[in-house]
Amino acid sequence: MKLPRRRFLHLAAGAAALPAVSRFARAQGYPTRPVRIVVGFAAGGAADIYARLMGQSLSQRLGQPFVIENRPGAGSNVAAEAVVNSAPDGHTLLMVGPAQAINATLYDRLNFNFIRDIAPVAGVSISANVLEVNPSVPAKTVPEFIAYAKANPGKLNMASGGNGASQHLSGELFKMMTGVNMVHVAYRGEALALPDLLSGQVQVLFGNMLSSIEYIKTGKLRALAVTTAARSEALPDVPTVGDFVPGYEASVWNGVGAPKNTPAEIIDKLSGEINAALADPRMKARLADLGGTVLPGSPAEFGRFIADETEKWAKVIRAANIKAE
Repeated sequence: MKLPRRRFLHLAAGAAALPAVSRFARAQGYPTRPVRIVVGFAAGGAADIYARLMGQSLSQRLGQPFVIENRPGAGSNVAAEAVVNSAPDGHTLLMVGPAQAINATLYDRLNFNFIRDIAPVAGVSISANVLEVNPSVPAKTVPEFIAYAKANPGKLNMASGGNGASQHLSGELFKMMTGVNMVHVAYRGEALALPDLLSGQVQVLFGNMLSSIEYIKTGKLRALAVTTAARSEALPDVPTVGDFVPGYEASVWNGVGAPKNTPAEIIDKLSGEINAALADPRMKARLADLGGTVLPGSPAEFGRFIADETEKWAKVIRAANIKAE
């Protein structure tokens, strides 16, 4: 039986519209149950705090619980692999940060390729590490510190939260760009490094803003500079490393990723809700209290940011010959 041409075109148009309607309905219905945000570090750290802030906001905005699941291990690779292997339906997400950009080069054998296997959703926050010293170090500025380190090669101990951690690589980038010689002392987490820095057993740390700011404000540690390109609102009187070492920049950032093949309409909905939450003055103020600023943008923009960070730290890891522990 032949259909009239007008009837045929009408049916064809309706059939073509079905996938779009289906995608719209899927996005409208999401989420249908509680969503997990997997964090690759223990509770209480910066990534965990930012995940909980965002999870609370998304729960309110989307009407389903966003539950934080802490899965520390192997420098956050345990958490990343768990999300890579999860169903791509938007109900399991990963709190992404510098560790993922670093680990892509630091580890020779991973069971996943982060850039290939995790779809970027949205950035959340960006903050600085702080070049901080025990007050026994006589330097009060970055130029004085460089001069002191060069006059005492190998005598300054530079702590970090672990081999390949963001504090370590911030320090290695500084060493490469200034030619100073400091001895790296790796701890199993920054929380273990700080007591030794406060007591003077180690002298230098490129510390996380969130962990260090109270010690800086009370004078127990001396902040020489922040590692970001711009000054931090939390420490407005502290200059940047780049003010004295042109081109230096190292940021601590966090965002959200999902398993590859997660439907684009779900990623777009999540991205829109995260960006709306970041535009809320209360969220901006809370992040500022923690030493951070918002990192808004589209999934594509966040993906380019991750790729740039991965390439940047790959160069530092190879030049400094850093190996995973």
